[in-house]
Amino acid sequence: MRKGILGRKVGMTQIFQQDGQVVPVTVIEAGPCHVLQVKTVDRDGYDAVQLGFKDKPRRLASRSERGHVAPISSKRAKKLEGAGVVSAKPNCEPKRFVRELRGSSQDLAVGAELLVSVLDGVKSVDVTGITKGCGYSGWMKRHNFSGQRATHGVKKVHRHPGGTAAGTYPGRVRKGKKMAGHYGVDQITMRNLKVVKVDAEKNLLLVKGAIPGPAGGFVVVRETNKLG
Repeated sequence: MRKGILGRKVGMTQIFQQDGQVVPVTVIEAGPCHVLQVKTVDRDGYDAVQLGFKDKPRRLASRSERGHVAPISSKRAKKLEGAGVVSAKPNCEPKRFVRELRGSSQDLAVGAELLVSVLDGVKSVDVTGITKGCGYSGWMKRHNFSGQRATHGVKKVHRHPGGTAAGTYPGRVRKGKKMAGHYGVDQITMRNLKVVKVDAEKNLLLVKGAIPGPAGGFVVVRETNKLG
């Protein structure tokens, strides 16, 4: 299993290396994360570790979210307990950000805490996040199209898309046509970002370059599997 942890984007800054070179970095608050569930091939069909990051107030958490992290008295729970089916609970607060990392659990137990120090010795990481939302955008901004000509009969429609259908057959716009629409809020993975610094005392991870999402956005940080 590749090493990984959940985190939150703090923002961007720059640091100076010993040789005086300036390096642009993104600061990520990585961990601490609780292991909420460990999935195995025998029981679930695949190996994975479910992690949770940032406590969620109980008043905002649903009953299922609270029951996922701590025992809740209910008829179903009593019935399962009587049948000898007892699932391990991490006994922690509900979490705001929950994600699974595929792969073997590496002896991680439910309730264990993962710190940013798990990435010590890792040279590069892959960071997955949700990009900033840009609202509703036209086809030129959204898909980088050049637009229509500025002369030769084109009048007041220089940024219009022009014809979009495919003629008499099929007589409609084909599915997947690049047009104006919702811009942003897509899941993006930045590959092979160099790890500049791991601050275990403050739970901070500094990676070179930019990562997707706004400041405060949740991200998944994993050891890269890209060679070179």
